[in-house]
Amino acid sequence: MRVRLPEERPAEPPTGFKIAHPMLSQDGGRAGFTGVSLGGALPYGVLDEARCVYGLRHRTPHRRCDCGFHCVHDRPAAEAMLSTAEHRSAVLLEVTVLGAYIRFELGFRYARQRVRAATVGPCACGAAAVALADAGWGRPGWRGLAASCAGCVRGRTAVSLAAFARLGGQGLRVRAGDGAAEPAGAGPPEGLGVSELVAEAALLQARLDWFQSQLARLGEGGPGKG
Repeated sequence: MRVRLPEERPAEPPTGFKIAHPMLSQDGGRAGFTGVSLGGALPYGVLDEARCVYGLRHRTPHRRCDCGFHCVHDRPAAEAMLSTAEHRSAVLLEVTVLGAYIRFELGFRYARQRVRAATVGPCACGAAAVALADAGWGRPGWRGLAASCAGCVRGRTAVSLAAFARLGGQGLRVRAGDGAAEPAGAGPPEGLGVSELVAEAALLQARLDWFQSQLARLGEGGPGKG
């Protein structure tokens, strides 16, 4: 006799928490995420469907496979994962569990998800993040990003937190760990709010300072010197 799992039909989709690395498409036109473990090879969008990481043609989540999105029930459990050295550059996600799912004691494995909010930790230097900058690694067609303050951006490819939210779409909210949430597309008709303008200005100033320092170094090593 085949044992059937109990079916749930909640009035509202469940909410869960997870950690992931923010990603930016190579052309700079899309934002997404990639997992920190099994699904790390497959970047996904803010609203996306899970695919089997083994390339098997079955629906996710399959009972006899590990495929599907994964999340935990409690925010503190997800935050605890950020303490490990290999996950320090990841961000905390709040997600809506969509489609079929399998419930476990600690969380869900499920078919579809919507990333509702992303909380970005501090820059590697300890300062508050104003941007997500090229982390020096990636996946085919995607750049991995990490939190950065204005002073550490320099000449790297980077987007402000609000710009990342706009690129992600679907109402994604992105905030610094100690800041307020900024909904995608919020603000004046031009799509730029005060917080975003300040962040963009800080990024531009940091890049300008860096380029000026490089020009100064080139000037010092010009003709007749060295």
